[in-house]
Amino acid sequence: MKFFRAAVAALVLALVTIAAPQAAATQGVGVVEYNLGDQAFRDPTVSVPMELAAVVHYPRDLGRRPHPLIVQEHGSWWSCVDPVAKTPQGDWPCPPGQRPLPSFRGYDYLGEKLAERGFIVVSISANAINAHLLGEEGYYSRAHLVNKHLELWRDLARGEGPLVGALGRFRGHVDLTRVGTMGHSRGGKGVMWQASDKHTPEWPAGVRIRAVVPLAPVYFNYPEENTSDVLVTRVPFKVVVASCDGAVGVVGLQYVKDVKGKNPDAGAVTLTGANHNFFNTEWSPGKIGGEDDAPANCVGKLTPAQQRGDAVREIVSFFASRLRV
Repeated sequence: MKFFRAAVAALVLALVTIAAPQAAATQGVGVVEYNLGDQAFRDPTVSVPMELAAVVHYPRDLGRRPHPLIVQEHGSWWSCVDPVAKTPQGDWPCPPGQRPLPSFRGYDYLGEKLAERGFIVVSISANAINAHLLGEEGYYSRAHLVNKHLELWRDLARGEGPLVGALGRFRGHVDLTRVGTMGHSRGGKGVMWQASDKHTPEWPAGVRIRAVVPLAPVYFNYPEENTSDVLVTRVPFKVVVASCDGAVGVVGLQYVKDVKGKNPDAGAVTLTGANHNFFNTEWSPGKIGGEDDAPANCVGKLTPAQQRGDAVREIVSFFASRLRV
């Protein structure tokens, strides 16, 4: 039994990898990845197991104070890549000869800027969901995946759990009572589901969500008139939509309309000339499967750098004001 436990511990540590130094945009930002396995999370409410993998951007100088935590969740995209054929694929786990498509790394530019501001930022992978889960199961599984990572970080902050061996530097430096979430596309509905009044009891003990950003989010309700799963009246949120979004348009503005008169800190901004995919560098032209989704008649179209700069400005300022950094 002792040998078995030691072997498991060694495996967990082996799966926690340090990112290359050049991954950080500035000397003041550190980057680390963790991966506990492609099927490590077995949620009893979900039909398939999910991976527990993420990239973390953080201030290298953590000082003596706890830092607010932000969890980022990507949306629906390809899950694997065939590097020889240079084609995206939709399996999970990825079969031999293919590699995971790292959608969770598509927000590194945002994670770096947030970390410069003093946040610890965890961008999580949701490839199993993209490969296998659709409809309502695809949304509540995203919410449950966020909660599972928050549970891991709650335990890590206490000096417990599978991340503590390799990520022990964060013990005592994470404030789980000041947590923000950002979700892009279907991940946008995922974080609204997780933050909703109805699902607040599912948050891990000791965790408090204080700010939410749905970025170019989808908006579907089943049945159509039932908004309870994504109705957020107790947590500040800011919807960011794009005027040239060829995938979902600006339907996410409805999240604000749904809580009119119920949530005084619910707002929205439209980024003129922005599209859907440029928010994620892995979904953009130049990457396998990447594309520009803006309609041909898009007015004032932004470059990828301009669009990401606008997103950084809106998202960083919102989290900074609501999470007090």
